Amino acid sequence: MDVKVKFCGLKRPEDVAAAVAAGATYVGLVFFAKSPRCVSIDTARELALSVPPGIAKVALTVDADDAALDAIVGAVPLDMLQLHGRETPERVTDLRRRHGLPVMKAVGVAEEADLAALETYGKVADQLLVDAKPPKGAVLPGGNGLAFDWRLIAGRRWPVPWMLAGGLTPANVAEAARMTGARQVDVSSGVESAPGVKDPELMAAFSAALRDA
Repeated sequence: MDVKVKFCGLKRPEDVAAAVAAGATYVGLVFFAKSPRCVSIDTARELALSVPPGIAKVALTVDADDAALDAIVGAVPLDMLQLHGRETPERVTDLRRRHGLPVMKAVGVAEEADLAALETYGKVADQLLVDAKPPKGAVLPGGNGLAFDWRLIAGRRWPVPWMLAGGLTPANVAEAARMTGARQVDVSSGVESAPGVKDPELMAAFSAALRDA
């Protein structure tokens, strides 16, 4: 199964090495202080510089202001911004113009009514991240290890490339891709031994599950 993989929430050089070894198409660096996967700008820069050419470096931010984004983009060599908060379509358009980088907008899904937002953001973003909507009161907008009902998006398509996220693991990712038709998947907590601690064996198994499907 030819599915591209994004390993998100990398914090250490060995995480980058494991992602590369597992055949990552994208690597994600988290800039959200409440996340156990958050990295400083200096650390992110070091990690990004170690990523081989051809693998996209993605900065995940949550309702970040212009000053914060200017600092990140100014210091870290990036290929894409991932907006994982409540950014409006107008904000997406503004940031694409301001930074000259492709923007991936995350949209949380729990029920069919949530799908309308994918149509809206699909008109302004370069990619969509179709994620599980966080439970009420959750601190994190993503990376909670929760899946949504994949049948909600089975057979659906949007104007831009999209990526499936939410509760994916080596045990279920092949089925998730088969059921939804996803050609790209995103994983964070599903390949960790503890919150924020990536497990290279799980990362390898995640990619292998897709290859062997």
